[in-house]
Amino acid sequence: MYRVFESLDALVTVVEEARSLPMTANCVVPRGDVLELLDDVREAIPGELDDAQDVLDRRDEIVSEAQQEADETRSSATEEAERLLADAREEAERLVSAAREEAEQTVAHARHEAERTVSEGRRIHAETTDRARAEAERLAEAGRAAHDRYLADGQAEQARLVSQSEVVQAARAEAARIVDSADGEADRLRRECDGYVDAKLAEFEDSLTKALRTVSRGRTQIWRSGSPNGTPAPSIGRNGSGMSGTGMDLID
Repeated sequence: MYRVFESLDALVTVVEEARSLPMTANCVVPRGDVLELLDDVREAIPGELDDAQDVLDRRDEIVSEAQQEADETRSSATEEAERLLADAREEAERLVSAAREEAEQTVAHARHEAERTVSEGRRIHAETTDRARAEAERLAEAGRAAHDRYLADGQAEQARLVSQSEVVQAARAEAARIVDSADGEADRLRRECDGYVDAKLAEFEDSLTKALRTVSRGRTQIWRSGSPNGTPAPSIGRNGSGMSGTGMDLID
């Protein structure tokens, strides 16, 4: 490229130093020198300029080809994006369906476990209550028998020792004490029975709480994952309706 400028400078120098024609603005230049300089300029011009001219000549064709390629690329990208979106929606629906099925299984298992625990608690409560009632009745009967026995002994002693009122009063006091002791023992057994039943019910409540926490975690995962259009997936209840947030609808 430097040679081009050098030849042009030499050509300008030849023109400037040429002999002027009288009464005109023309001049006489050496034809051979000028042609030689022009040949140098032609040979020194880089081939890239010809390529650039070819590009300019084919500009519309190149732009059209580029536009067509861009349209094809855009169409291909759109089709690929739609395919990926369809695949993502199908996968999201599959995951939501699997999570819903797992949640329903967890709820069914928790409901079954709750019913079993309630039934077991009722059975234990009934057995404990029956044993406590039988024991209380036995103790009460023993107390009444002892009372009657001591009362009969007291009456017999009173008849024998009519003049000894202090002995009679002591016998009555002892009989009353025995009856009170029997009644107190019956009350104690009733309290122990109630405490045992309350402990079993507390264990049942803890089992229910754990089951409800498991269900709540499953529902939270479904809620966070969401449906394909970005809205939370609805919770499924026993009859296909929505569940409350507490999970207490597990038990009738």
